[in-house]
Amino acid sequence: MALIAASAHSHPMSESTIKTCFGALYTCLGAYEGDELCGFAILHQIFEDATLMDICVEPQHQGEGYGKALLDRVIDQAQANGAEVLMLEVRESGVGARALYVKAGFELSGARKGYYRTAGEPEDAILMTLTF
Repeated sequence: MALIAASAHSHPMSESTIKTCFGALYTCLGAYEGDELCGFAILHQIFEDATLMDICVEPQHQGEGYGKALLDRVIDQAQANGAEVLMLEVRESGVGARALYVKAGFELSGARKGYYRTAGEPEDAILMTLTF
């Protein structure tokens, strides 16, 4: 998972952070090309509040439907666990990801100014919410 995150994100979660996502409050979902992991999603849920912590697909498999399939599975899992809301944050520059989330029914719910590190100026995080 850490290798996929490093290939797809400019500032990925560390391997040690990813390892913490295998606890009772988390669900990790995988996407596979044959028997090889090519993407993953991490869902964190406490009672009725669920958060998509990360969704990541290897660059060579982006645009092939893996991201949508993972997002659909995250939504299904959150609902099955009794979530009333699913939240996420995405880089302002993540136009493709934002379009995927809007298509799935997410709505803009806020922003965190200067939240993400970049090589230059910090980038805003766009907050989005899907209410069930």
